[in-house]
Amino acid sequence: MKKKQKYLVLEQVKVTDYAAEGKAIARLDGKVIFISGAVPGDTVDIQFTKNKKEWAEARVLKITNPSAERIAPFCIHFGTCGGCKWQMLPYKKQLQYKQQEAEQNLKRIGKVGLPEILPIIGCDNSEYYRNKLEFTFSNKRFLTREEIGSADISSHQDALGFHAPRIFDKVIDISECFLMDAVNNDIRNSIRDFAKKQGFPFYDIREHTGWLRNIIIRFSSRGELMVNICLNHEDEANRVLLLDHILKTVPGITTLLYTINPKWNDSIYDLTPQTYAGKGYITEKLEDFEFIISPKSFFQTNSAQAEKLYRVARDFAGLTGTETVYDLYCGTGSIGIFVSRLAKKIIGVEVIEDAIADAKKNAALNHIEHARFFAGDVIKICDDHFFETHGRPDVIITDPPRAGMHEKLVQKLLEMAAPKIVYVSCNTATQARDINLLSEKYVVEKVQPVDMFPHTHHIECVVLLKLK
Repeated sequence: MKKKQKYLVLEQVKVTDYAAEGKAIARLDGKVIFISGAVPGDTVDIQFTKNKKEWAEARVLKITNPSAERIAPFCIHFGTCGGCKWQMLPYKKQLQYKQQEAEQNLKRIGKVGLPEILPIIGCDNSEYYRNKLEFTFSNKRFLTREEIGSADISSHQDALGFHAPRIFDKVIDISECFLMDAVNNDIRNSIRDFAKKQGFPFYDIREHTGWLRNIIIRFSSRGELMVNICLNHEDEANRVLLLDHILKTVPGITTLLYTINPKWNDSIYDLTPQTYAGKGYITEKLEDFEFIISPKSFFQTNSAQAEKLYRVARDFAGLTGTETVYDLYCGTGSIGIFVSRLAKKIIGVEVIEDAIADAKKNAALNHIEHARFFAGDVIKICDDHFFETHGRPDVIITDPPRAGMHEKLVQKLLEMAAPKIVYVSCNTATQARDINLLSEKYVVEKVQPVDMFPHTHHIECVVLLKLK
């Protein structure tokens, strides 16, 4: 291993393993080096991006000897777009490393006794699996190093695609994306070409100028397609021109909406999408349950895997028909509704009011009369009075965001001492942290990792905790 520039550049570095968050590992004189873009078995030249006494971070400059595990990425945007970083790994290997990360996080951070962790449940389809995508308009297209060196390329070019990794004001112009049914390419490319032809101004995030901001596409397994166009300001004549063009060129659209967003941020949760065509929502089906998905609803973005995930949660809950089940961070009520036929009562809590409105609609749609849903912060709502009013839980199902549960909620769960907690997580590190706190009264009975996002390092994991 040859060293250059006092560790700023290293040549012929042997990559040995994967760590958390999809970063590969090499070791040098007792120092751990976390490398982005490498595969175990690679020999690479790297450049440090961060250098501490016991660890460092680095990027690959050159792959001098590729790993036998490497395969050819299938997307032309791989390496530029930051979405599917593991395309160079066979899917079976991706699952292996995800299983490894889940086990390591639960053992290292959780520091509790664990049963044998069940094998990860993979996806039947590793492409075209998402039901939601969001694309951004920008008047500043991300340029590759080769393009920057060309005198013919302007630094201010219109683009429609994904934000460049770690660069908030640059967007990668996406021509083809394999994350959703190919209709997403028809929609995105048609809109971009038409907008350029008409001279519609693309958004400038720094200056807060321009007209076209975002496209949000949602596609259900039932073939329903929702498109929401987000605009910086109202321009009725051009808006009608654009929306009519979309309807004409993409006949499969069942609901077309637009949202006027004059704010500096892209969030639409405090705005009101307007329905231009269709019923204003789409429906999804998991088993024989139907779910309404509105423009602002949270719903698992991989419907096929969501069904598998919810089956695991239902099986872990072990319901007999007599239990009161609390569904915390319930979103549109999907998990609570999914387990409802085996429960006596369902109580769902979610901070987003629109999601709770959808949860109530979903319960009615599925003729579930023993489920109640409440909007508000889980930490604030779940107090002694709330539990006294609605009954003490026999089973708590919690599906928090990546940050995990607030420590105050963990303490409240310890106070309530429900016989079972089914913890569904999209971040095994914060899940392990919370399990460590819950271990005061609970033991881990079952652990089931589930892959929801092929070609990424993200992992879902369901853990069953039982009262000691």
